[in-house]
Amino acid sequence: MGHHDLARSYLSKARVRLKALQLFYDEGAYSDVVREAQEAVEIALKGMLWNIGVEPPKIHDVGRLIIEYRGELPERVGRLAPELARISKWLRKEREFALYGAVDLVPTLEYGPQEADRAMRDARVVVEAAELCIDPRSEA
Repeated sequence: MGHHDLARSYLSKARVRLKALQLFYDEGAYSDVVREAQEAVEIALKGMLWNIGVEPPKIHDVGRLIIEYRGELPERVGRLAPELARISKWLRKEREFALYGAVDLVPTLEYGPQEADRAMRDARVVVEAAELCIDPRSEA
């Protein structure tokens, strides 16, 4: 097993999470949409890094690495690097609040359809970019 196998595995996991977002949305679980969108984005971006032989760090926002290595990505995706990094940063910031909340922030009250729609759109952009990078042969 090599880094390309890991990349395909990560892409497969990101695709499943992307599908799950609609279920959460349909149930009105908007904070869960935001939280799982972050997970899909993180895994997709890390898959892109594995695909070019870069071992991603164990952090939730690897957007800066996507910018750093954009020259090794397909040109079309490399041009998207700033947008992919912006998405990663936004969802990373929302990650804990969407899951745990805070004394002054109840996730089920704070997040609504607008935030969930944005998270779903952004996650789709990132997963589609990963699909352009990662060879689907013998997908994990």
